Amino acid sequence: MKTLLRQTNRGIDLFNRLIGWGLAGLLLVMTVLIFWQVFARFVVGRPLYFSDEIARFAMIWLTFIGAGYAYRKGLMISVDIVLEFAGPRLARVMRVLVVLASALFAFILVKYGFEMVGRVANQTAPSTRVSMMWPYLAVPLGGIVILVNSVALLIDEVTGHKKEERG
Repeated sequence: MKTLLRQTNRGIDLFNRLIGWGLAGLLLVMTVLIFWQVFARFVVGRPLYFSDEIARFAMIWLTFIGAGYAYRKGLMISVDIVLEFAGPRLARVMRVLVVLASALFAFILVKYGFEMVGRVANQTAPSTRVSMMWPYLAVPLGGIVILVNSVALLIDEVTGHKKEERG
């Protein structure tokens, strides 16, 4: 059973590696667009009409997908002073409760996020004329990333796999 759980975690880690590369690509696109916008506005004198909107959409995707990625890596801000004073058994129970609460929040993001995507699918962005479904789709997909990583964190607790061993 532990072997299956560890293989599942390896699959989730591969998923996160791909997510990380996607986030790096989004950051690169955002950086290039913003740089080009500043260059076009102040050097060429003809600003781009679409770059700030695409950069804003990329920032939305970075935020929601990046939250799930950071959650798995243990990079989210937390108050863990209680865990330091609790015994190992109580600390483990508290970590599981936090992961379950996060999974519940992610489920809500997914459920209502897809409903919201359906409501805005007919609207278009002013500059690019792209359906507003695309920026809003980051909300439920970010929730899915958090849910997947919640499963991985629960597996870590069951198997005793430490955060430091994951790298």
